[in-house]
Amino acid sequence: MSLTFRLDPPGGPALRDGVLALWADVTNAGGAVGFVAPVTAEDIRPEWRGHLTAMAEGRMRLLVGYDEEGAVAATAFLAYNTHRLMTHWVWLYTVMVHPKHQGKGYGRDLMAAAADAARAFEGIEAIRLTCRGGTGADRFYAACGYKEVGRVPGAIRVAGGDDRDDVIMLLPLSPRTAP
Repeated sequence: MSLTFRLDPPGGPALRDGVLALWADVTNAGGAVGFVAPVTAEDIRPEWRGHLTAMAEGRMRLLVGYDEEGAVAATAFLAYNTHRLMTHWVWLYTVMVHPKHQGKGYGRDLMAAAADAARAFEGIEAIRLTCRGGTGADRFYAACGYKEVGRVPGAIRVAGGDDRDDVIMLLPLSPRTAP
């Protein structure tokens, strides 16, 4: 079994509800995706609206992985840089695989699909992301080819007395070659 990926899938209630449920489930399972548990879909909705605005303005793209039942099982957001000196790389945000699908290789599949999507964007040479230190996410991204290029100690305050490093990682993109 594997996921089926779509870049910029058609919107609507099913996509919205699927992404919001995924985001809440990942957060509540301990995932470092911009919130701290416990959260509900309603807590996440304003962030989703912000992403929708960025997508409507052409500043962000959504990559969705669907499971065999057609449910939203994984997502990543690719954001273009608007600064004229940084338009040759994109940000990768909110990388999520539903907890029930973790351990199946879907995270690596998602990262490969994100890299393939970015390679298809005109002039993009690299993907940059940040992750919360102390979660093991940096090891996962390193296993996917990303290199740590910076770290800001204690930049993320998860709770009082629980500050985490903000780890900056980069994946240079080479042109995709046919298998």
